[in-house]
Amino acid sequence: MEEVRRRLGPTRVSERRACRVLGQPRSTQRYRSRQRPDERILLKEMRGITKRRPRFGCPRVHRELVADGRQVNHKRVHRIWKEENMQVPRKQHRRRRLPGGGSQNSCVRHRAQRMNHVWSYDFVAERTEDGRQLRLLVVIDEYTRECLAIEVGRSFTARDVIDVLQYLFAVRGTPEHLRSDNGPEFVAHSVRRWLSQAGVGTLFIANPPIASSNGSSPSAPARRSEQAPRIRM
Repeated sequence: MEEVRRRLGPTRVSERRACRVLGQPRSTQRYRSRQRPDERILLKEMRGITKRRPRFGCPRVHRELVADGRQVNHKRVHRIWKEENMQVPRKQHRRRRLPGGGSQNSCVRHRAQRMNHVWSYDFVAERTEDGRQLRLLVVIDEYTRECLAIEVGRSFTARDVIDVLQYLFAVRGTPEHLRSDNGPEFVAHSVRRWLSQAGVGTLFIANPPIASSNGSSPSAPARRSEQAPRIRM
C-alpha cells in the first residue's frame, strides 16, 4: 500500500482508497508489533538449551521449555527461532578421498602446464522439443580453457569420436594427453589404438567423474547447451 501511494503520490491517493482497491483491511497497515517484556528472557532460555544440546531443533527446544515449567506457545518459539537464525547446522560428512584429487589421472595430480598439454572431452545429454535425446561431444583445452569443439548428434560411435579428434589434431595440433572418463566411446580399442599411433597419452578418470577429477566438468558445456536454442531434427 505504501508503495502504491509513493508511486501515485500520497496527496492524490488516500490510504482508505488504496486499501479498498488492493482489498486490504486498513488495520493491517496500522498494526505495530509489540514485544513482550519476557521476550529476552525466553530467548536466553532457548540459547541455554541449544548450548547444552547443539543438535536440538525448534520442536525439541519447545518441549524442553515446557518440561522446565515454561508456558509458551510453540508458534512463538518458532518465530523467535527464525528471527534469531538459530537453525541447526547440517552435519558435515567426511568423504574418503585421496589427497590431491579423486584419481591418479585427475586434473589436480596431472595438471595442464601449457597449451596442447592436456585436452579433455566428455558427453553432455540434452533433449529436443520432441523429447528425443541429443548428445553433445565437448572438447576443451584444460590450460587455455578454450572450447575446441561441440559436436551434436543423436548417438556417437568410436569412429565418430576418432573423426572429431582427427579434425582437431589437423587444425589445432596434437595434444600430449587426452583426459576422459571410462565411457564406452572413449575406452574402445579402436580409439585407444588410434591415439597411441598419434602419440597421445590417455588419462582415464573414475566413472562417474567427480568435480575435481575431470578438467572438462559437464557444467560448462551444459550451460552452453542451455543458452542455445532448441534444435529441431
